[in-house]
Amino acid sequence: MPQSAPLHLIPVGLGDSPANDWLPTHVQALTRELTVFIAENAKTARAFLKLIGTATPLQEITIHTLDKRGNKPGEIREWLKPALAGQAIGLVSEAGCPAVADPGAAVVALAHDMGIAVRPHVGPSSILLSLMASGLDGQQFAFHGYAPVDSAARAKQIKQWESTSQSLKQTQILIETPYRNQAMFATLLQTLKPGTRLCVARGLTTPQEWVHTASIEQWRERRTPDLDKIPCIFLFLAGR
Repeated sequence: MPQSAPLHLIPVGLGDSPANDWLPTHVQALTRELTVFIAENAKTARAFLKLIGTATPLQEITIHTLDKRGNKPGEIREWLKPALAGQAIGLVSEAGCPAVADPGAAVVALAHDMGIAVRPHVGPSSILLSLMASGLDGQQFAFHGYAPVDSAARAKQIKQWESTSQSLKQTQILIETPYRNQAMFATLLQTLKPGTRLCVARGLTTPQEWVHTASIEQWRERRTPDLDKIPCIFLFLAGR
C-alpha cells in the first residue's frame, strides 16, 4: 500500500513584489515540484505558479477551484484522494495564507478527517503582519472580515466592535474591498471615539507598503492617506 503524501498549505503574495521578498526559497522549491493544487481562484493560482516557476509545464498542472458558495464534501474528498496514493497536493489562497479567513479551511478539515498530513508553510499573512506593525494589543484581538456595505449598518457594526474592544481591551481587525477603502476610512473617522487608536496597513510586502497608527482625534487633523484600490487592513483599539 503506497504511503500517503501531505497537503501543503502554501502562502501566496499580497501584491506585486518579487517572490524572494515574501516566500522562503525552500517553499518555492517544494511548490515547483507539485502538479496538483486546490485554489480559491484558478487565475491567480496560475499567476502565482508562473511567478515561482514549475518543473512541469503549467498547462499540465491540475488546479481544482473552490466555489465561493461552498463545495460538497464529496467533491473535495475526490480532489484529496491522490494524497492517499502518495501524490502531494498544494493548497493556495487568492492572497496570503490559505485557510486563514479563507475557504481553504474546509479542505484542511477534510484532510484531517481523511488522515492526510497537513503541512503549513511560512509566508505572508496580512492579518498578522498588520497586527505586528500596529502597536495595538497583540494578546487579545479579533478578525471580523468585512463590515456591512450599507452605511447605517456599517456604522452600527463598527460602534458595536468598538464597544467590544473597550470592554475586552481587544484589537479589532477588518478588511474592505480595495475600491471602498476611502469610504471605510471616512466611516471609521466619523464613527469611532476620539481616543480610539486606528491603524491603517496599506499594500503590505509591496512597494506601496505604508503602516501608520494614531488616535482618531489625530487622524482627523491629518491629510487623508491614499488608500484607493490598494489592499488595506484596518485595526483599532478603543481607549480606556
